[in-house]
Amino acid sequence: MPDTASKLSSMTVALHWIVGLMMIGLLAVGIYMEEYEVYSLYDIHKSLGVLILLVVIPRIVHRIRNGWPTAAGDYTAIEHLMSKIVHYLLIIGTLLLPISGMLMSGMGGHGISVFGLELLAENLNPSNPDEVVPINEFLAGLGHSLHGWGGDILLVAIALHVIGALKHHIIDKDGTLRRMLGKSI
Repeated sequence: MPDTASKLSSMTVALHWIVGLMMIGLLAVGIYMEEYEVYSLYDIHKSLGVLILLVVIPRIVHRIRNGWPTAAGDYTAIEHLMSKIVHYLLIIGTLLLPISGMLMSGMGGHGISVFGLELLAENLNPSNPDEVVPINEFLAGLGHSLHGWGGDILLVAIALHVIGALKHHIIDKDGTLRRMLGKSI
């Protein structure tokens, strides 16, 4: 079933909520790890970060094939522009964060694994096996910068997205949130 002005497809709704909740969870864990230096969570964070691509990529393909859903209510020109900007930031951010995290870890020599399944081995110093050697410091640094800035931008985009959804539900009463919950309007 394609998306319509009155109802979104179950695929659109499922992909939206799975990606949204996973990204919010990964952002929360990432902030917690960094703020409190909880290194024991890195393997879980990195594993879920790789796995989220299995949902993000189909979501992007689905969005490209189906286009953006028709607005459930009337928008002003500025609301329409803000909506477009926020939605593009969300789509780009959900792809950029996992890729930049993999770039940071892989090129930093830390390897990439998914719950113990090694996709890229750690690059260890042969004379000191406790020392990780970066594969490419520039790319690792680029990944680190993109991951940090991308995370901050994605947090702002998520906050604006939630505020917009609540505005549509509470003030406009236009059915946007109901539609995103899989209901008809």
